[in-house]
Amino acid sequence: MSVIERIRQRIRDRDYFLSSHAEEEMAEDAFERPDLENAILHGWIDKRLTRDPRGTRYRIAGPGLDGRWMHVVCRFRETGNLIIITVYAKE
Repeated sequence: MSVIERIRQRIRDRDYFLSSHAEEEMAEDAFERPDLENAILHGWIDKRLTRDPRGTRYRIAGPGLDGRWMHVVCRFRETGNLIIITVYAKE
């Protein structure tokens, strides 16, 4: 299974954690959970950030429900579930 499919499966299974930083950034850009879920389910990995000692982070570009484009940065935890690190409007 590809990385994006593994990420999408975590979203479908609701096996993910939204960091407080991600919640703050989402609120700033008027995004909600359904927007970030849609972006992941219909977007693609546009960047892999491999220098984090906690594990590779993935930046996903995709559309929110209202059509605005966003970036979602996430990584897998040691337990296998997904953490959403930040979410912001794509410029």
